[in-house]
Amino acid sequence: MMQEAHAVMIQWGVVLGASLAAALWDLKDRRIPNMLTIPVLVGGLAWSAIHGGGAGFIESLEAAGLLALPYVLLFVFAGGGAGDAKLMAALGAWLGLENGIATLVCVCIFGVILALLKAAWHKQFFAVLANIRTIILTFMTYVFTRGACKANALEVVGHEQTMKMPYGPAIFAGVLAAAVYQFLATD
Repeated sequence: MMQEAHAVMIQWGVVLGASLAAALWDLKDRRIPNMLTIPVLVGGLAWSAIHGGGAGFIESLEAAGLLALPYVLLFVFAGGGAGDAKLMAALGAWLGLENGIATLVCVCIFGVILALLKAAWHKQFFAVLANIRTIILTFMTYVFTRGACKANALEVVGHEQTMKMPYGPAIFAGVLAAAVYQFLATD
């Protein structure tokens, strides 16, 4: 039991450290580099294989794909960053499905909150709400047509000129919230 608790602490420590580094990097350079995301992803897959065998490795892959998926779709359809998707995949590889899903929910919540705060600060609140609506409708259309719709026909209107924000801080805030929840729930 003590060994398992130690392993969980290591996993969350890596995820918190990586997401903090990504947030700081994103604030400074407006990107999350491969030199951070790729080693974290490979490390998470290796950790899961060592500690969980084949089943752990498969769960790690599934969690990586699940956490990356929304950010891959944002990258493809709405001009989101590829580094965000790669970071989320790396975090999923370390966290597995259960903790990964909780983290994904927290990251999404903090992403929306920070985007709306920034939009309100720049007096673009309603424009951002309209783009959020378009992104949701794009995703739903893509899913319901099973990818048959043309992606370029559904892009956010003028997303090249929309307000951009580094998403790394939202990822870190969501990871921190999920970690706090995890540790409060286990005590």
